[in-house]
Amino acid sequence: MGSASLARLNGVFAAYKPPGLHWKHLRDTVELQLLKGLNAGKPRAPEQRVRFLLGRVEGSEEKELSLTATSVPTLTNHPLVCGPAFTSLKVGVGHRLDVRASGVLVLGVGHGRSLLTDMYNAHLTKDYTVRGLLGKATDDFCEDGRLVEKTTYDHVTREQLDRVLALIQGSHQKALVMHSSLDLQTQEAYEMAVRGLIRPMSKSPMLIAGIRCLHFAPPEFLLEVQCMHETQKHLRRLVHEIGLELKTTAVCTRVQRTRDGFFTLDDALLRTQWDLHSIQDAIRAAGPRVAAELEKSLSLGLGPQQPPGAGPQWDGEGPGSAFNGRTLGEAAGG
Repeated sequence: MGSASLARLNGVFAAYKPPGLHWKHLRDTVELQLLKGLNAGKPRAPEQRVRFLLGRVEGSEEKELSLTATSVPTLTNHPLVCGPAFTSLKVGVGHRLDVRASGVLVLGVGHGRSLLTDMYNAHLTKDYTVRGLLGKATDDFCEDGRLVEKTTYDHVTREQLDRVLALIQGSHQKALVMHSSLDLQTQEAYEMAVRGLIRPMSKSPMLIAGIRCLHFAPPEFLLEVQCMHETQKHLRRLVHEIGLELKTTAVCTRVQRTRDGFFTLDDALLRTQWDLHSIQDAIRAAGPRVAAELEKSLSLGLGPQQPPGAGPQWDGEGPGSAFNGRTLGEAAGG
């Protein structure tokens, strides 16, 4: 029973990581719940063996003892003797989320850990909703960081914000083409551009494929960002740089990943669903879709194979600013 349950755990699934929870704690919790589920199955009946036991002869008034053949259970494989059948289970984590961020976190069990490598090599885009607050600047670009500056924001309009976002997207689209190493004069490059499949060949700074404003009610605004090769610190710094381009300041109050490759919030298991049967169902449901999407993405020959984590992990001070090192004026003129 336990081996059959373990066989149904080969694959990848998505969990919802709430803010304030470290991804390692989530992974360890999932692993513990899976082990509890695997060991909770009804143990098989113990094997029987024949033993000769010393006892009185039934119906005899004499105190004579005799040996009687008796079938008794073998306890060498009993859980109370040898311990639980499953004591360790390797669970891999895909694109990570830091403690402050929330949203879709993809995990792999069994051969699903190699699928995480394939997902990394496919350079899939991810979607985020990022909430910003105008009028403040902190040392770590977060609302609860050390306050550095306070500014006015009454002059900021939705049109100004949309203009800055359009310039950011245009700048990053040029960078995306540059890092893809494609010959734009070929039919193949044109078809990939139409289908939105242009991706970097290898490691690169954060690249934004799309960015737009979902809600604007000063001092708050909400952005939707489609990107790759990002960290959550990059996205918080992006909010800071948008504030500067608007002649004010801004801090990030929330980062939520709504999609990681082909996993969305609808696919993500909540904390109450981190159990054996829910995870098995999620892996089975995602299996065909994962195989089809990875075959389509990796068949494009988008670059050399790299293990998860081998890609760019730019620090907040490194490449990956909103305009890739250029000012707003240069972006507009370029």
